[in-house]
Amino acid sequence: MNDIDDSQAPLLDHLIELRRRLLYSALAVAVCFGGCFYFSHQILTFLVKPLLAAGQTKLIFTQIFEAFFVQIKVAFFAAMMLSFPVIANQLWQFVAPGLYRNEKKALFPFLLATPVLFIAGASLAYYVTIPVALHFLLGYQGNLGGVASEAMPSIENYLSFVMQFLFAFGLAFLLPVLLMLLELAGIVTRKQLVGARRYAIVAAFAIAAVATPPDIGSQFLLAVPLILLYELALVAIWFTEKRRAKRDPEAAEEEPAS
Repeated sequence: MNDIDDSQAPLLDHLIELRRRLLYSALAVAVCFGGCFYFSHQILTFLVKPLLAAGQTKLIFTQIFEAFFVQIKVAFFAAMMLSFPVIANQLWQFVAPGLYRNEKKALFPFLLATPVLFIAGASLAYYVTIPVALHFLLGYQGNLGGVASEAMPSIENYLSFVMQFLFAFGLAFLLPVLLMLLELAGIVTRKQLVGARRYAIVAAFAIAAVATPPDIGSQFLLAVPLILLYELALVAIWFTEKRRAKRDPEAAEEEPAS
């Protein structure tokens, strides 16, 4: 027990500490929201660039207050992204005193990898998947069934469309972190994950079908990275098993590489 921080506080002290961490997190979100709301036009301009690149030059709003609420949504969306390191740090500060030193060392890299992987997934969505989806979906305007048609997306619908992609890809890229945490906690083993590979492939395409538009290109652009991330997690778990085996050869069981 001597490698646990020597504060064994009662429940009330834990609740007070939790409230303090939540207040710090809320303050960070509020400060970021104020700054992002001031720059909401620039942020929205950045989000609209894929639509302009797809040849769509007009966005409409169908309700008087829609444009204002879109600015609020954009500001809140950006504020959550910017304040995530502070929120993650507050969560770590709350959880860390109850962990052993080896548990802290094991979990800290996952804490650092989470924002990096989320940004990588969101970047893939913004620079690759969203343009592909827009080109496909906007390709139906023109002469549709003998009737002239023109796409006139509302600013609210377009923002929801972009956010769905960014969050779906960002969360999907956290798959290696989730699998490695499950293996570290002893819930699954690498052998079980290797045996479930075929089901993981089916699940990847099912997730892509739900999280992306119905065009096959967008679905492949999410499903293929998911499968590759699953394989990457298997390789990373294999390396962690080898490292554990060197530290504790009696407790660690050698398994063949996939």
